[in-house]
Amino acid sequence: MARAALRFPSDILARRQANEPAGLVALFGSDEPLRLDSGLTLSPFQIGYQTYGTLNAERSNAILVCHALTADQHVASESPVTGKPGWWDIMVGPGLPIDTDRYFVICSNVLGGCMGTTGPASTNPATGAPYGLDLPLITIPDMVRAQAMLVERLGIDSLFCVIGGSMGGMQVLQWAAAYKDRVFAAMPIATAAKHSAQNIAFHEVGRQAIMADPEWRGGHYLAAGTRPSSGLAVARMAAHITYLSDAALHRKFGRRLQDRAAPTFSFDADFQVESYLRYQGEAFVERFDANSYLYVTRAMDYFDIAGDHGGSLAKAFAGTRTRFCVVSFTSDWLFPTADSRQVVHALNAAGASVSFAEIVTDKGHDAFLLDEPELFAITRGFLEAAARARGLAGRRAE
Repeated sequence: MARAALRFPSDILARRQANEPAGLVALFGSDEPLRLDSGLTLSPFQIGYQTYGTLNAERSNAILVCHALTADQHVASESPVTGKPGWWDIMVGPGLPIDTDRYFVICSNVLGGCMGTTGPASTNPATGAPYGLDLPLITIPDMVRAQAMLVERLGIDSLFCVIGGSMGGMQVLQWAAAYKDRVFAAMPIATAAKHSAQNIAFHEVGRQAIMADPEWRGGHYLAAGTRPSSGLAVARMAAHITYLSDAALHRKFGRRLQDRAAPTFSFDADFQVESYLRYQGEAFVERFDANSYLYVTRAMDYFDIAGDHGGSLAKAFAGTRTRFCVVSFTSDWLFPTADSRQVVHALNAAGASVSFAEIVTDKGHDAFLLDEPELFAITRGFLEAAARARGLAGRRAE
């Protein structure tokens, strides 16, 4: 009963965030349409975002943090829905690797999301009802074009660094390919230049779980006053497995039973790992929109930088002056090191300045979000070297 009682208010908060997010909002009117890869335009639209630290007088110390699949703009501040700390508050903050005493940090909710940037849960101005599936399909380049409009709105001509992991890393690579003159440094973490067939397959399982839920209502569940909670929870459970490694699951759970001395010989959650996954699914439903999950997973599926440049990844980065630091993790089977090496080889072929680190860890794909001291040291070192090259070394924003 306690869990159900908590779910209702957080659900209301989550729905409210789609149109009236906590924090900052940039509105783009009908005179500033966003042209999408689908050939359609989105207008008007809005972007929910947060900033941390102070922009210096030269406007040269801005870092854009790009979030992963189901995160949001609250990278280093409490979530208005869950009340939990920012999703990367171990990385972003005063004195941390992304030091807000030195850098002006921007993080925006992606296009198609559900935390204040226009997405399927947002109100369609043409109908007064939620967009649902009437929202055009979104791509990673569309997300980045929207971010570029936000950065321009903030009066920033050139970003000191763009950094992010997983889907955030895809955005980093897209920024570096599409806006070569506007990105001084780039740090893609645990990512790839295209989505693999295996990853597309995992996403399709999740989407089908959502759409098979009778409460999905063809995507119009918000208008019907319901939501496909069961389908979305299953989608999250399946995805969450891919974020971990076999070693991490074994270390954390093994085959230990959950609050019982012997199996129940039923389909209850006998094992701790089952209980953990069910909790992850239930918690996710309270904070995320099901249609947004369809949109952002599809955006990742379509991502293929080389495909947009005649099949040549090196050509996508030709002429770049951006400094790169590419990071992967040994136990990440969702975006294995081979994906990062492909990016590094392409950058080398393009004559780019690039460093590469493969971090040994058994924490899986989610290692970039966890307490990983080597990642902290690499990030701090890369940013300090880039700051010296840009003339920011030792300077604090004023």
